[in-house]
Amino acid sequence: MIQLDENKLLQLSTTNEMLDEKYGKHGTQQREQFDAKVMAWYYGDILRGRRQKLKITQKQLAEKIGKKQSYIARVEKGETDIQMSSFLRIAHALGIEFTPKYVAML
Repeated sequence: MIQLDENKLLQLSTTNEMLDEKYGKHGTQQREQFDAKVMAWYYGDILRGRRQKLKITQKQLAEKIGKKQSYIARVEKGETDIQMSSFLRIAHALGIEFTPKYVAML
């Protein structure tokens, strides 16, 4: 069995510490820009995975929603600031449905 050196483990940086060092702490402009890019990539990856699972091309998806193939490519790479309406249109074309959860307001 491998023994871990607890002193060495305590010296390791956490992911958040490394991100803080490279992009600044949460709330800073640079970190907010980084976080936005990460989320754009994440959602694009979800859409790409679903499209590939359905075995349709970017061009076929683009035609379904009235956009160009290059737009779908940019969305899937997280390279464009996608509007919520476009995201929902793409998701719907891929058979991804969102069910709103209603919360009573006092």
